[in-house]
Amino acid sequence: MSEQTRTRPDGSKTALNDAYDTALLDLDGVVYAGGAAIEHAVDALRTARDGGMHLAYVTNNALRTPDAVAAHLTELGVPAESADVITSAQAVARLIADQVPAGAKVLIVGGEGLRVALRERGLDPVDSADDDPAAVVQGYGGPDLPWHRFAEAGYAVARGVPWFASNTDLTIPSGRGIAPGNGAAVEVVRIATGRAFEPQVAGKPLPPMHRETVLRTGAKRPLVVGDRLDTDIEGAFNGGVDSLLVLTGVTDAAHLLAAPPEHRPTYVDADLRGLLTGQPEVTEAEGGFGCGGWTASVSGEVLALDGGGGSLDGLRALCAAAWTQAGEGSCALDAADALAKLGL
Repeated sequence: MSEQTRTRPDGSKTALNDAYDTALLDLDGVVYAGGAAIEHAVDALRTARDGGMHLAYVTNNALRTPDAVAAHLTELGVPAESADVITSAQAVARLIADQVPAGAKVLIVGGEGLRVALRERGLDPVDSADDDPAAVVQGYGGPDLPWHRFAEAGYAVARGVPWFASNTDLTIPSGRGIAPGNGAAVEVVRIATGRAFEPQVAGKPLPPMHRETVLRTGAKRPLVVGDRLDTDIEGAFNGGVDSLLVLTGVTDAAHLLAAPPEHRPTYVDADLRGLLTGQPEVTEAEGGFGCGGWTASVSGEVLALDGGGGSLDGLRALCAAAWTQAGEGSCALDAADALAKLGL
């Protein structure tokens, strides 16, 4: 087992907003969903900010500009400046600009956020494969993105034009449920071109997004805060920084227990109020792991849970039992009864 392999969530005697100087916050599923603030998010962020924590909003959603995102956050009650927002559109624009001539044309399949980011890097967004683009880039374009834009991308990619994607999240949270994300749109072009091509991807969890975030925030002791194991938490793992998983988005307790090492967060909490508190320690107990009033253990092919107390403490103890058993793999033990005890 490597030294990097996490076998339990960490404890912290210090409130997280004091232990870290900057929160690198995902947006969809963490701060808001479908345009409305998630419960407790606004008050928690205000308190963290008033206590001196820098709040940076790091999103794989390339649709909106940083100005638009900052305005929306302010409307929700969280004052934010454009410079506080870092998007995958900005990360992919820098990635493209490093590889094509200044002023090059880039065929865009996406929204205004991607156009603004490309122009910021001195690139010229175009809409047709007949415009002789030096690159093709896809970013989330929202539910009204015209179908013919995928055809234009497919024509150019099939001719060998370098292909980029802001991110490859297959889904995105909305106020009505889970909707197709940019990764689903990338798959459309991949299928149309015979699956012979792969885009260069900038967004979380890959290094270009981490580089963009560090360059723009100047964070010294960052804490990544997200709801997705395969983007937010893996991105923190790849960047060598700590992370907080909140259970307000796409990740549920069962997925957390099955997480491989790169998807295991440093901390786990119900929502953004977790920024304002310490984190309870998970300790080795007789035959298992304890947190709060709970003890979790492995019994044959089952994760067992005994005791009582808060559901999050029970989940943290279960994580320790599951991750220790799995080592560098993914836990496949039956956790249904244990999670039922916690109401999860």
